[in-house]
Amino acid sequence: MKILIIGFSKIKYMPYMNFYLENINTTLNDVHLIYWNRDLQEEDTSVLAGITLHEFCCKQEDDVAKRSKIRSFLKYRKYAKNIINKEKFDYIIALHTFPGVLLCDILCKKYKEKFIFDYRDYTYESIVPFKNVVGRIVKCSSATFVSSDAFRRFLPAECKEKIFTSHNLLKDSLLHRDEKIKYGTTSDKIRIAFWGFIRHEEINRELIKKISADTRFELHYYGREQQVALNLKQYAKDLNVTNVFFHGEYKPEDRYEFVRNTDIIHNVYKDANTLLAMGNKYYDSAIFYIPLMSMRGSFMADVAQKAGIGLAVDPYDEDFAEKLYKDYSNIKKNEFVINCDKELDRVMVQYNLSNGMINQALTKE
Repeated sequence: MKILIIGFSKIKYMPYMNFYLENINTTLNDVHLIYWNRDLQEEDTSVLAGITLHEFCCKQEDDVAKRSKIRSFLKYRKYAKNIINKEKFDYIIALHTFPGVLLCDILCKKYKEKFIFDYRDYTYESIVPFKNVVGRIVKCSSATFVSSDAFRRFLPAECKEKIFTSHNLLKDSLLHRDEKIKYGTTSDKIRIAFWGFIRHEEINRELIKKISADTRFELHYYGREQQVALNLKQYAKDLNVTNVFFHGEYKPEDRYEFVRNTDIIHNVYKDANTLLAMGNKYYDSAIFYIPLMSMRGSFMADVAQKAGIGLAVDPYDEDFAEKLYKDYSNIKKNEFVINCDKELDRVMVQYNLSNGMINQALTKE
């Protein structure tokens, strides 16, 4: 079978792609991947040996208004459309809401029930035409996967039988569950760490302000630094802070090193989409036995608290740091470890079920 995976960013920023690749035999199938090189910098593609790569090169800042991205989005559509028409694939996997919407006409006409739709962004669901397009894609797909169960509310109820959950965990992490327990370092500070693409300037400014005023904590940022990160670094410099650190971009395997030096995972966001999202740091929390700090009222905070592995916070609280200190200090270590194991077991049951549905969709005649 000739399969196309349509990505919407650089390879290293699409870890959720592995959820699908793990279920495709690249020896027996001719697998292609479209990815978007947005910063025009080279990256290591050796991890995708055996896959035909199609690189769309177009400079595009990520953390800017989507309206300003329209021109590059249209260029992306043209590029992807040309690849599809030229290669004549048997099956397509659209890895994000936007490539699905941009290529809706092709997917729903030429590939009806011959594509998987990975839905992970509902930013424009308030726009009726956009929501209608998404609904049409779901109806025409052979299967639709959501990265958060909270996203199901935006999709057609009559399609619930073919909507499944794709948990954004990295299976390689499961081989490193003991990194924190066996090799974790100790500190007289409570070390809060964020890893990933550094965004959401306003709420991180608030975190930096509150944490920098409390010497019981340290705040560490690991990840790609575009304008938001540069602004935050300057903000920390202006405040003359001594307990906030920016470590720069990292390779996926580097996470296991700084997991050892982390006491709380920073997973605090405040915008419409992320308040309902389930990020991969949620799974990192359960896998590595590290408490997750999420925004109070978010879907992820609710799930984490119910599972007994997370702390619900609001950096805008005047006594934010004191509350965080008390909540962290009250964690019962043995009970927390048991809760992480239980939650990971629950996730893996759904994860394996979803894997089976991918195989079923790919082999459907």
